[in-house]
Amino acid sequence: MPTARNCDVSLYYEADGDGPTVVFINDVGYGAWLWGWHYDAVAGPHETVVWDLRGTGRSDTPAGPYDVGMLAADLEAVLADHGVGSAHFVGAGLGGMVALKYAHQYSRARSLTLYCTAGSGDAIDRDALDALTLDAPSSLDGAFSPAFRAHDPDLMEQIASWRADEDATGEARDAQANAMTSFDAPPLYEITQPAEVYYGLDDPVVSPEAAQSLAADLPRGTEEAVEGRHCCFIEHAPAVTDRLLALLDEQTE
Repeated sequence: MPTARNCDVSLYYEADGDGPTVVFINDVGYGAWLWGWHYDAVAGPHETVVWDLRGTGRSDTPAGPYDVGMLAADLEAVLADHGVGSAHFVGAGLGGMVALKYAHQYSRARSLTLYCTAGSGDAIDRDALDALTLDAPSSLDGAFSPAFRAHDPDLMEQIASWRADEDATGEARDAQANAMTSFDAPPLYEITQPAEVYYGLDDPVVSPEAAQSLAADLPRGTEEAVEGRHCCFIEHAPAVTDRLLALLDEQTE
């Protein structure tokens, strides 16, 4: 499988499909499993790129600190290695911040789909973020609503297994979390790509008000409320991916 390099850091990624490129950017700690619900819908009519943030999965785990600018440079290395001329970005939490930074600093971004993302690390509830870590008690509580967890216990067990295989832990996870909470967005009025901001109505990490503020500050930003918590985009994946595909169609017409 391909790897890119940013200085001395090896970054693992996977690419599949043809057509316009869609790049998925992980949230703090989470591995590529996070995009399983989107992948099947998007792959085929589009090329998909999924990559492991430094400290996660099969990418290298250099010592911290990490910051969002560093992660955006990692993303640029991945896209350059794969020969991507332009791409649509889909990011969750920290991944949404990376998408914002990338869109401001580099030239390949065509559109942004941002899940549970804020424009400032000051808006992040660090205690709630740390409660999502793999080794925290009830680590899925802040990610998924009680109804969703109760509806499919087998899926919760599967997610726990995927997390054990792929998620960042320890100092690497902390370094990613620090990157999220220390983020200070570039001038948002200079990010002119179409941007859709989705937020969970019960997200303990990023409040609806923080996500709404981000959408309002982006020149072509829109907002969409979703029932659920920090991984609401998984709970309501069919509706969310339908809207993502509509956005992608709009941008390729």
